[in-house]
Amino acid sequence: MFKVPPVPAQRLPELLRQMPKAELHIHIEGSLEPELIFALAQRNGVALPYADVESLRRAYAFTNLQSFLNIYYAGASVLLHEQDFYDMAWAYFERAAADNVVHAELFFDPQTHTERGVTMATVVHGLHRACVDAGQKLGVNASLILCFLRHLSEESAFETLEQALPFRDKFIGVGLDSSELGHPPEKFARVFARCKELGLHLVAHAGEEGPPAYIWSALDVLKVERIDHGVQAIHDAALMQRLAQERIPLTVCPLSNQKLCVFPNLADHNLGKLLDAGLAVTVNSDDPAYFGGYINENFTQLFAATGLTARHAYQLAFNSFEASFATNPQKREWEHQLKETFEKFVEHDY
Repeated sequence: MFKVPPVPAQRLPELLRQMPKAELHIHIEGSLEPELIFALAQRNGVALPYADVESLRRAYAFTNLQSFLNIYYAGASVLLHEQDFYDMAWAYFERAAADNVVHAELFFDPQTHTERGVTMATVVHGLHRACVDAGQKLGVNASLILCFLRHLSEESAFETLEQALPFRDKFIGVGLDSSELGHPPEKFARVFARCKELGLHLVAHAGEEGPPAYIWSALDVLKVERIDHGVQAIHDAALMQRLAQERIPLTVCPLSNQKLCVFPNLADHNLGKLLDAGLAVTVNSDDPAYFGGYINENFTQLFAATGLTARHAYQLAFNSFEASFATNPQKREWEHQLKETFEKFVEHDY
């Protein structure tokens, strides 16, 4: 690993901004800003239960995951046409490019839309077209991961998978999201086994509000390659040892954890402890429109609150490439860019 020289604390925000990084835990529907929600509502003739942008933004005071999800699904109601999905994803990619995200793996929730009568084709084509344009016009390599809503049945997940298979070339994997408590990973054992047979990458939300046992189940029953969130692993020493030894990535979302009261204050966040224990932790934005910031805001606020250093920054960015589902040549290229960025930045200080 590249030996990272110390960087003064006041210079860290600029280093965090400049360094190339991958984002592996971003719900594209959760990037839908209030301004775009209202613009799409007007374009599509959808009535919203909020008078204006500010009253909607004021509603973003969440006490837990479910209180957030209630507003999240209301916001998604404005997405009706292929262009709506494109516009939503494109707005995210422009912000990602400004944050020096070179690779993004976007979660999308088709059941949120198909239950409203929007076709799978509409959803996938709009998002995939934005991914292609992001690579060509912004230099952001991008791919899609289809997520099953865990508060719905496994039967519904199977139906969603069947609807998505005609577009198999447009997504790289499947995930599991929505309400965690009361919906353990094993509820979806058979559908994940089918996805594994199909050669799809497998990830799952586990250990955000749910117990460490959910992380064990995601690994041993669902056979996932990455754990989304995973911060509750700290309460299980055997699990921590396994995650470190097997380098199983955790896609951690600091501002989301604070906003949903997983940690009362950002200064209490355990990401530094997870990282120092040798876990392959990454920083991500989750649902940035709702949780107060995109990926760089997550980095800068976390580092300011916890005293993490340039060494941690390098490790987190490096982990994001290693944990991605990109090709090995792509990973090596981004890791080279990362090292170059740090070397040039440090030279500037002397």
